[in-house]
Amino acid sequence: MQFSYSEYDPSKESLKDLLKRMKDLYHDLLLQADGDPDQALEWLDMLAARYNLFPKGFTIEDLKNALKEERLVTETASGLQMAPGGERALRQESLDRIFSGLNKDVAGDHRVSAAGVGQERLPETRAFEFGDPSDLIDATASVRNALRRGIDGASFTLSEDDLEVFETEHLSSCASVLLIDISHSMILYGEDRITPAKRVALALTELIRTRYPKDGLRVITFGDDATEVPLDDIHKISVGPFHTNTRAALQMARDLLRREKRANKQILMITDGKPSALTERNGEIYKNPFGLDRRVVAKTMDEATICRRHGIPITTFMLTDDPMLVQFIEEFTEANRGRAYFAGLDRLGASLFVDYVKNRRSSVR
Repeated sequence: MQFSYSEYDPSKESLKDLLKRMKDLYHDLLLQADGDPDQALEWLDMLAARYNLFPKGFTIEDLKNALKEERLVTETASGLQMAPGGERALRQESLDRIFSGLNKDVAGDHRVSAAGVGQERLPETRAFEFGDPSDLIDATASVRNALRRGIDGASFTLSEDDLEVFETEHLSSCASVLLIDISHSMILYGEDRITPAKRVALALTELIRTRYPKDGLRVITFGDDATEVPLDDIHKISVGPFHTNTRAALQMARDLLRREKRANKQILMITDGKPSALTERNGEIYKNPFGLDRRVVAKTMDEATICRRHGIPITTFMLTDDPMLVQFIEEFTEANRGRAYFAGLDRLGASLFVDYVKNRRSSVR
């Protein structure tokens, strides 16, 4: 196979393809701008001028008008604001991007091993029982059974004893809390770790809303303290000059899950650092950014154990390979009997989605 390379010429691209590519780039910049369309478009205009992204006659105003026509943004007195359609488009684009990187054999529904009432038919059949839905009847097998009963095949009668129905696979429902680290280390050393984390949160929100509406999702950010973020405000999450109060996030997540009626509950945590803060009983926050503070680590481990006792597994997605932090996460995971992934930024979404979609098991049989 041979390849021929040439300099990019924007004039040879169709307007439809150009707008799609610009909207994808706009969405990337929108996440980095914490949901500010004006800032994202300003950055995009600078990139277009530097790298000759726009064909002759096309300007940033044309892209802005296209976003308005598609109702992705609205004009206000203070500037452009994201419209509800823009939030949905951002979530869908995030979901499409992550799923495009998944292998077909790992991107399935989250099923359990036992057969039961569900939405997905299995190829196996069984004898009909009173109360089985009529739409699950296997017509071919049922008619075949009736013909086998006939003596000469001249007459045909179908009785209840002939009926067979498809088995179904039980689809579990799950309550999940996603914890996102917003400590300063998430943007240190020239590496943007918060944008991929936000993209994963947006995609997971869209996945649950469209494919698993019976599942529940809450999102919590944690720095010096923990705060729940409305799902429609995920794109606004930003990093601050914070420490890492992992224990506060786990406590809040456990409290939210305690109120859930779903049998399956889990915590998903995206972080790149060690726990370095602790909320005292009087409400004050104890901080120690140097090394692994034994007191902070012990309290965080205690919370992992409490979650295990409440049947809440914690899956940690660690965005660093620092040996000291890897050892901490391994001990933390052992205390909770959960799972840990040491994922690069380019594989964060795939790792989290494979875990969420495929690796859950129902506690109800």
